[in-house]
Amino acid sequence: MVDSLFDSAAEEATPQPLAVRMRPRSLDEVIGQRHLLGPGTPLRRLVESEAPMSLFLWGPPGTGKTTLAYVVSNVTKRRFVEVSAVSAGVKDVRAAIDNARRELGMSGRQTVLFVDEVHRFNKAQQDALLPAVENRWVTFIGATTENPYFSVISPLLSRSLLLTLESLSDDDVRAVLERAVTDPRGLGERATLAPEALEHLVRLAGGDARRSLTYLEAAALLADDITVEVVEKAVDKAAVRYDRQGDQHYDVISAFIKSMRGSDADAALHYLARMIEAGEDPRFIARRIVIFASEDVGLADPTCLQTAVAAAQAVQLIGLPEGQINLAHAVIHCATAPKSNAVVKAIGAAVSDVRRGLIGQVPGHLRDAHYQGAAKLGHGDGYKYPHDFDHGLVRQDYAPEVVRDKRYYEPTRHGAEAPVSERWAKIRAFLRGS
Repeated sequence: MVDSLFDSAAEEATPQPLAVRMRPRSLDEVIGQRHLLGPGTPLRRLVESEAPMSLFLWGPPGTGKTTLAYVVSNVTKRRFVEVSAVSAGVKDVRAAIDNARRELGMSGRQTVLFVDEVHRFNKAQQDALLPAVENRWVTFIGATTENPYFSVISPLLSRSLLLTLESLSDDDVRAVLERAVTDPRGLGERATLAPEALEHLVRLAGGDARRSLTYLEAAALLADDITVEVVEKAVDKAAVRYDRQGDQHYDVISAFIKSMRGSDADAALHYLARMIEAGEDPRFIARRIVIFASEDVGLADPTCLQTAVAAAQAVQLIGLPEGQINLAHAVIHCATAPKSNAVVKAIGAAVSDVRRGLIGQVPGHLRDAHYQGAAKLGHGDGYKYPHDFDHGLVRQDYAPEVVRDKRYYEPTRHGAEAPVSERWAKIRAFLRGS
């Protein structure tokens, strides 16, 4: 358990990390999370109120969860007590609450009880927080990188406001670094940061402000003139030449997709690593994998799309660096799966015909017959319910007459699509009467 009322002598004896020194002191100093900090937003209204509150801050690492908790206590002049869910037990939680009640009773001063990584608390530990939240003995703020709907007990979550934090943009991280270079609490212009080194730090940060400041501090210990070479030496990571808005972005993602299409898992993993190390948005990579799973694998391996979607959800849930494992999982599945572009060709052909005006009328027996008066219009008249027939199949017209003989889906004989091809050929022949 840590109280934020630091002893000044101890502070001088043990210099704080740059990320701690640069922690914002007011909401106006917070960079990013504009959706939470604008005028009239719930967080700003709560900070401006003197009433105790209960919050859950959910977001990736380095997005400002601890910072917001600290700012709330600083702005409202409340004690700041931090409990780490990694090491604290029920006894520690109750002791913090008892101290907060005692402080409230003796001086009237409220306490911000900040629980970092609250998802690591078990049910008993979370239950111990309930009386303090219900009776408003503390302003409770819980920080989590995991979905609180899965990791936090319902009684505690229902009594709290859930705020979702987003990864910082490149511009946000750039602003954090530039402030740290000039601010007296930071480097105080005792060091210079070359533009190329600044961009390298932005890429390395991956939307994590704390990581960017940690890397900047490490580089500043090596040299006053911080160049790309100094940053590489400080963080032991080579600068990947990669422009997320330029040629490298498009060239690498193109090579990534074509390597998966060509079934070269090793090459695909290489390009995946390049994008991750360059700070590419992992959600962008995940979206491309999801598209690939249907566009280039399709029904040749129907489970590939499931893997891709699961990886995208996992990346959204846990972020980097752990999310790279989920991305690699999906990439290897996509690269080694049998390939078929029949799905993308089918929808492409269908869309092309629609755009050329081949639309036609929906057959009367297929039209909606659930509303009053539909029967008088003949809607649904003569429709045959497939489940009433053998094999769930019945011969009747489904497509408009203008495209009745069109063949859009032409399955391959690759992987799991081979039996689909055989079945579809029989179904199509039966329905067409051939």
